[in-house]
Amino acid sequence: MPKRGKKYQDSAKLVDREKLYDPAEAMDLVTKTAKANFDETVEISIKLGVDPRHADQQVRGAIVLPHGTGKTRRVLVLTKGEKVREAEEAGADHVGLEDYVEKIQKENWFDFDVVVATPDVMNVVGRLGRVLGPKGLMPNPKSGTVTFEVGKAINEIKAGKIEYRVDKTSIAHAPIGKVSFGVEKLLDNYKTLMEAIIKAKPAASKGQYLKSVVVSSTMGPGVKINPAKVLE
Repeated sequence: MPKRGKKYQDSAKLVDREKLYDPAEAMDLVTKTAKANFDETVEISIKLGVDPRHADQQVRGAIVLPHGTGKTRRVLVLTKGEKVREAEEAGADHVGLEDYVEKIQKENWFDFDVVVATPDVMNVVGRLGRVLGPKGLMPNPKSGTVTFEVGKAINEIKAGKIEYRVDKTSIAHAPIGKVSFGVEKLLDNYKTLMEAIIKAKPAASKGQYLKSVVVSSTMGPGVKINPAKVLE
């Protein structure tokens, strides 16, 4: 196991690894234990009582965080016809179709954070499934990234829309802002995300749904949140 740096070790001393904190306490600790020389991202990791191998136990969706993510997201829109102009006017960073599909395939180009596509070009975009899928970048109707409402999708993404999705280990990861947001804004974003994940509980999920909830900054230690008090 790699040796942790002095800053991390000092921060870790502030956190009781056995304690389950209330959300407000946890956000306060995360801001206090962030010691890096940059504005660290704050992320939530949620262990869910689901078996993602089964289609009826998938947990996936997207929400707009009230205070955004603190990060400017680069949007690639794959479309054609009149939707090209709509995407450009809405502030998309890249707009096109065949040229960008080819660029991704042949040049391994990934100068974007989110891909939005209109339904009428998904037969072309489908060629990128093997490339974009593993990176979590493939457009999907459930996350609102396959839509004819291109302008709306771009505006939401730029305003702080994030996607959450349970991985093969039954854990969902999502950013909820930057350390500089402070406790109140982080708490608002956190509650918005947790409400969405609780609402997305599959009917097939039995027993305890929220197994564990951990919040951490990019370089800081994890802080455990009491699953029984996630919205308090």
